[in-house]
Amino acid sequence: MSWIQSILYNAGFSIDSLEPLLDRYQQDVGYYKGKSDFVQEPIPIEGFQGIWRRFYEPEAKFAQLLLTPYGGRMAEIPDNATPFPYRAGYLYKMHHMVFWEAKDVDNAYKYINWVRRLYSYVTPYVTKSPRATYFDYRDLDIGVNNNEGPIPIETARIWGEKYFNKNFDRLVKVKTKVDPENFFRDEQSIPPQPSSPPHHHSRQGKRTYI
Repeated sequence: MSWIQSILYNAGFSIDSLEPLLDRYQQDVGYYKGKSDFVQEPIPIEGFQGIWRRFYEPEAKFAQLLLTPYGGRMAEIPDNATPFPYRAGYLYKMHHMVFWEAKDVDNAYKYINWVRRLYSYVTPYVTKSPRATYFDYRDLDIGVNNNEGPIPIETARIWGEKYFNKNFDRLVKVKTKVDPENFFRDEQSIPPQPSSPPHHHSRQGKRTYI
C-alpha cells in the first residue's frame, strides 16, 4: 500500500481510485470526541480490565483506544528542545476516542459523557501535576479562554502546562515577541504577556503613567 493509498484507506475509501481526494465535500458526516493521556508506569492488568468493561457499554460501539509507544530516538531529545515536552520517561500516549453518526447527533452528549467517564477512570494510572495532554488532540474540557479581551497568563496555564509542561512559560515569551497584540488566537491559544501601560513625560521630566 502506498502512502496516498493509506490516506484513502484511513478515511474509509477504496484504495483503487484517487477520485475521492478530488471531492472537497465529505459525503458521510461523522462526529468525534477525543481525550488524551500519557503513561509513565505500566498499567496493571486490573486497570486494563476496567477499561475493557467500559468498551462493552452501548455508547462505545464506535469507540477506540489508541496507544502510541514512546522511547528510542524520542527519548534522546531533551524535553525543552521543542515545545513538545513528553519524551524520556514516558511509556506511551493514550488517545481515548468515541465516534457517532450524523443521524445520532441528538445523542451527542451520551457519547461525550462516555469518553469523559473513561478519562476519569484512568486517572490513577496516568501522569499527574500536570496531567499531561497531547496538543494535537485538542481537548476543550481541560480549559478554555473567553476569546474576548486579554487572557490572563494564569488562566492559560491551566491548559498550557498540560500541553507543554515547563515549556509553557517560554512559549509565552515567544508569543509576546511575535504576536504581542494576540491577533492569532483560539479557545486554547497561548497569550502574550500584558503590555506595559502607556506613558508620557511630565514637564518635570518624571515618567507618569496614565
